[in-house]
Amino acid sequence: MSTEPVVDRRGLALAREAGFAGEAEIDVARLRVALARLSRRLRRHELAGLTPTQLAALATIGKTGPMRLGDLAAAEGIAPSTLTRLVTALEDIGYVQRTADPSDARASTLAITAHGQEALERIRTETTLMLMASLELLTPEQRSVLAAALPVLEQLADAQGAVAR
Repeated sequence: MSTEPVVDRRGLALAREAGFAGEAEIDVARLRVALARLSRRLRRHELAGLTPTQLAALATIGKTGPMRLGDLAAAEGIAPSTLTRLVTALEDIGYVQRTADPSDARASTLAITAHGQEALERIRTETTLMLMASLELLTPEQRSVLAAALPVLEQLADAQGAVAR
């Protein structure tokens, strides 16, 4: 059972699961646009002076705990030169602290500061409140459909990227 992309005459990509008669077609282009618009809306708040990339890096450090620069670069898919600028900016505003790695004098370890943790919590709270307000606009039935779709959305978010054909 493979998923073959199908493109209709308007150029919308549709995914149809082969072998499942009557299964709903997914308008992939429409899904992509909806997810991108929702993502932009959720980021349209005070980011505590951070770019989205800086915020993602800060959240990673906050979630995993102290980590080496190379590990952060790998986790975020950031080039070393970009990482250096990013970490310097986070240090300058007091959100992370860089210390020498005791096991390797050539390496540094990053840890989130209390100030950085407070900023993350504030951003998460703002984003959660914004999303809650949006959910209030939905009907109970729409909220139920969304709740049922959460495991699938989480699976998509956690996927390591499909191989392009």
